[in-house]
Amino acid sequence: MRILLVEDDHLLAHTMLDMLREDQNTVDWLDDGQQALNALGDEHFDLVILDLTLPRVDGLDIVRRVRQQGVQTPIIILTARTELDEKLQGLDSGADDYLTKPFAMAELKARIRAITRRGASANVSGLSVGRLTLSPDSGHLSIDNETLTLPRSEFQILHYLMRHPDQVATRRRLEEQLYGWEHGAESNALEVHVHHLRRRIGKSTIRTVRGVGYLLDSQAAAAGDDA
Repeated sequence: MRILLVEDDHLLAHTMLDMLREDQNTVDWLDDGQQALNALGDEHFDLVILDLTLPRVDGLDIVRRVRQQGVQTPIIILTARTELDEKLQGLDSGADDYLTKPFAMAELKARIRAITRRGASANVSGLSVGRLTLSPDSGHLSIDNETLTLPRSEFQILHYLMRHPDQVATRRRLEEQLYGWEHGAESNALEVHVHHLRRRIGKSTIRTVRGVGYLLDSQAAAAGDDA
């Protein structure tokens, strides 16, 4: 999952980056409200974790403006503002969740998991499509009666595809999931990762859409006849 963290407390931000990346996420970080607004207008993220007190543009303004622009990316407000009225403003402005500081990282991760499960069939432990179950907590893939630990790159690709089954994911979107703003991957790296995934879950489960990208076929994921 690709996360945009918007936090101007650098010490807290670096701690959060480490913790969120431990869970196989690709995390991009900004400490400025205007830059965050620009990024949300130009790029796709799966989730935003947003402080409210930010330089140049306040977090509440960011929520209101991106919702007015039609951006539906889930937003978790993470702030030191604890008054009930402030919480109501945040949620009524379009945020999906509101967590106050100080906070437990375990609670933030639980709220991220709850949001992640939306848009795909889910069970208590992870995402499920056909015979595939992926656990964001452990990074494990369960397939039939076997449990595998996926390398980070393969986890990121499969996690995105399982949250959007039967939808075409472009090369650019998948590369953003893998690398965020940290570029430098070899040009065929995505193909190599998809090749390895197909060997694990079945070659027809991930279909190539020529000239565009890839698609997770939910019927093939359920059948599992070519793994």
